[in-house]
Amino acid sequence: QLQLVESGGGSVQPGGSLRLSCAASGLALDYYSIGWFRQRPGKEREGVSYINSRGDYTIYADSVKGRFTTSRDNAKKMVYLQMDNLKFEDSAIYYCARIVGSASLRADRYDLWGQGTQVTVSS
Repeated sequence: QLQLVESGGGSVQPGGSLRLSCAASGLALDYYSIGWFRQRPGKEREGVSYINSRGDYTIYADSVKGRFTTSRDNAKKMVYLQMDNLKFEDSAIYYCARIVGSASLRADRYDLWGQGTQVTVSS
């Protein structure tokens, strides 16, 4: 069964940091480009970041540029999202997803999704 699994979510104060991880079962994660998305209550799913399979090309949403960093360790078959200087508006469920094709932050370009991990930024 093909599956992506996110971990690392939690509660943090504004200005704090969290690192999310994305692991896979049933597929070789190191072959695929991976995106991170988030969804806040009542909002559409929003693309946060993209990283290609080699890890040498990334793109970010304007709202997280300079604060979030995506990376991967293909030897460990893991993809990460380092989130620094977190703000209240970063609170959301975060998902990793697989894309086959050109780089994009459009959710409809992704074909395999994890179940999500909750990130809450509160004081």
